[in-house]
Amino acid sequence: MDFGIFNLMGAREPGKPAAQVFAEVAEQTRLADELGYGIAWFAEHHFSNYCLCASPLMLVAHCASITKRIRLGTAVVVLPLYSPARLVAEIATADALSNGRLALGIGTGYQPYEFERFGVNLAEAMAQTEEFCDIIDAAFARDFIEYKGRHYQLPRTHIPARPVQNPLPIWVAGHTEHVFRLAARRGYRALSSGRTSATAAIGEYRNAVETAYRAEGKSFAAAQFAMQRFCCITDDPNEAMRFAENARYQARLASNLRRREEVMDGTMLVDRPAPDEPPLETIRNNLLIGSVDRVAAKLEAEIRTLEPAHFCFAFKVGSTPHAVAMRSTELFMREVKPRLERALGPLERIGVA
Repeated sequence: MDFGIFNLMGAREPGKPAAQVFAEVAEQTRLADELGYGIAWFAEHHFSNYCLCASPLMLVAHCASITKRIRLGTAVVVLPLYSPARLVAEIATADALSNGRLALGIGTGYQPYEFERFGVNLAEAMAQTEEFCDIIDAAFARDFIEYKGRHYQLPRTHIPARPVQNPLPIWVAGHTEHVFRLAARRGYRALSSGRTSATAAIGEYRNAVETAYRAEGKSFAAAQFAMQRFCCITDDPNEAMRFAENARYQARLASNLRRREEVMDGTMLVDRPAPDEPPLETIRNNLLIGSVDRVAAKLEAEIRTLEPAHFCFAFKVGSTPHAVAMRSTELFMREVKPRLERALGPLERIGVA
């Protein structure tokens, strides 16, 4: 098992320039590389302040030039929103530019607001993703590809840019058995988000992965399961509650967008309470928020429950100050990780066959 960072790149502060958002992400990624994190993940969303990054592959290409060892991941490329021929070339280019450090996360997408503006039918997203994966697999396995599907057609085509990695590691993000069975069939890995849930709830996501992989004749270890969680390491109770409130803010926006109930105030989404939303104190207790010892103890329990191959952390969410996110990024590797190693033994043995 290794650790990573995740950046949604949302903009809760209306006046904050996009250039500053991306610069802070780059600075955190450079620090994560120096500290020994395994992967830095970059999100993709469109047309709202929920996420400013429309192309995680652009962040991969940029951060490849300022880092040395860390893998650079897309979490995720929303496949139905792309032209397959163009995207496979860009994927190969990103892996080449990073000298084989691309971690390709893919997904079906879930926000009607985005799909409507691309002229794509969200109801067809799963079927489109299946076909898109056919094209990705063929494009990187052969010199020429030809495809005739219900959603995509491609005449005999050569993609001249080639990835360094063979095979290219691919993660499929989601929460449902259907999505994870797609991953299992194709030899991909599984990626999920713990949202603001408690340990018991995220254990259900792990079970969905295991059920899906077993249904396809694969072991849970084959999933190389990755989990994303909110995390803030602080001894200040007020700072802890502010981080929990920012996590709730992000969860509210995602819930509203998923249910097509988003409300815009000018150019900013309004964080309306989600159905069955737990109290803020419960969210704070559910998440990896607090002192080094508290975060280490809680994460130890989650690792024992999930047996993940990879754990990544959203240290920055909503209007969390950049300095707070950077401090947590550093404290995790310098103080939390050693505690986990003492409690769990060699971490590299967890989550692998």
